[in-house]
Amino acid sequence: MTSPKAARKGRPHLRRDEQQWFFDWMVKEHGKTFHFQPDGRGRLPRTVRSHDMIAKHVGLAAKRSERLAEAEAAAGHRETAMELYYQATLQYADAQHVVFETSDEKRFLHGGLMRCYGRVRELAPYRIEHVDVPWNGTVVSGNLHLAPGEGRKPLVFYVPGCDQTKEAWPHPYYNQALQRGMHAFSFDGPGQGESNLRGIRLTADNYESAASAAISYLAGRPEVDAKKIGVYALSFGSYWGMRIAATEHRIAAAACPWASFVDKYYLMTEESPRYKQLFAYLTQSESEAELDRVWEAMTMEGFMERIRCPTLVVTGEYDPRAPIAEVYRLMDQMKAPYELWALPDQHHNGSVTQKARSSVWEADIHAFVCDWLRERFEGKPLRHAGKTLWLEPSGAGPNGPGLVYKRRWFD
Repeated sequence: MTSPKAARKGRPHLRRDEQQWFFDWMVKEHGKTFHFQPDGRGRLPRTVRSHDMIAKHVGLAAKRSERLAEAEAAAGHRETAMELYYQATLQYADAQHVVFETSDEKRFLHGGLMRCYGRVRELAPYRIEHVDVPWNGTVVSGNLHLAPGEGRKPLVFYVPGCDQTKEAWPHPYYNQALQRGMHAFSFDGPGQGESNLRGIRLTADNYESAASAAISYLAGRPEVDAKKIGVYALSFGSYWGMRIAATEHRIAAAACPWASFVDKYYLMTEESPRYKQLFAYLTQSESEAELDRVWEAMTMEGFMERIRCPTLVVTGEYDPRAPIAEVYRLMDQMKAPYELWALPDQHHNGSVTQKARSSVWEADIHAFVCDWLRERFEGKPLRHAGKTLWLEPSGAGPNGPGLVYKRRWFD
């Protein structure tokens, strides 16, 4: 990473950069840049032997997927071509994400993402619109997935994590919102995707402002039931989702799995060095001290009690970036009805079915969350208001018999 003498805006020298040698070894040995707790190798190719190699080698894989997609499209195989274009989109997204500066390489890889997703939109089995929303003298963008059929429908407003772009969910062939008669809008807020390329600097509180502008636009769409807009905010997106719920009272419900809305000390100091390096770029900080001031202001203290809508939170018992005691402490400040699903012995990216995630679109949390949101749109009361559900692997999930309400394994 950047040495003290080469420090610049967005790439200041960080104390955690001194751990780079060990971080590179973890990348080489485990194929992961974060969430090292689960068994098995991550998705990075074996050719990647340091963090700096990820962009090139994942980018090369993306180019190959794109070539395959082009060949299948030329052969008239629309369905196969779309699947491959989407695969290339996700690979380009992963490749561009690890470039922590808006360089030629970043633009090349993000351009591949946009090009391939443009082809996905052309070949998808339903209508997907790329939407630009004016905000704060610039624009923020999203992908609007429109459910077929007449009349106004509920909308799921998806807030990706800090490692995602708006293209990560939903997969057009596995769209859990569409399957339930709901539109989906996936957002590139400050710190994500197109916003990064436009130079929109992430601050402690501008994400909810940009989301509010997008919600105003969506509420005015003739296809959208403005009274049935729900936020689905995943991973670090759960911080932004909870802030949206606290400040934007037009939303009907909020679901925030893989909770990351606690004190950011754990993410920035105790988790992978990747996160502090990433946020230096996202915030365009000129020094570590400036970056520290930004993340220290990213708090839900004083905001939990402002949430008015029904809220779902899902967290792993041993998520290193969200200690469960901290999650409980914040949830106890809520006045709105809520449910908390605790996943025993799991970390981040927890699964209700207790199995490893095979892909971003097949993650079971998407299905459970969309079911939960649909019930809120239908006006159904929470099944377990104010309760913490301890979802043991041997149980039948949050809707089965024999549910256990507790917060500690030994209770």
